[in-house]
Amino acid sequence: MADENDPAHAGEAALLAAVEAALTDDADADEAAAVAAAIGAHMRDQELAAAVAADGDDGPNWDDDKWEFASKVARKRRRSVRVPTDAPKDPWAAAGRTDRM
Repeated sequence: MADENDPAHAGEAALLAAVEAALTDDADADEAAAVAAAIGAHMRDQELAAAVAADGDDGPNWDDDKWEFASKVARKRRRSVRVPTDAPKDPWAAAGRTDRM
């Protein structure tokens, strides 16, 4: 059973209260099912976002893209480069500094 003081439980209670206020008294089963599906999808999205935030994974980062950037420089400039760790993370700014790599 969920703790009533849990912020997630408070959010669920507020969401359910808002849905109850929005539904009319004559809502049929299809409307109720649609609302339940929307609530479920919303809550699942929140759970996934919280899991990603807790994992600390912000998606692709410059460390992953450095190899691709070095390959692109090798193709365009016809020379290999080692992209330093402190290179600008913005590809446009980094492209302007390829002569220093």
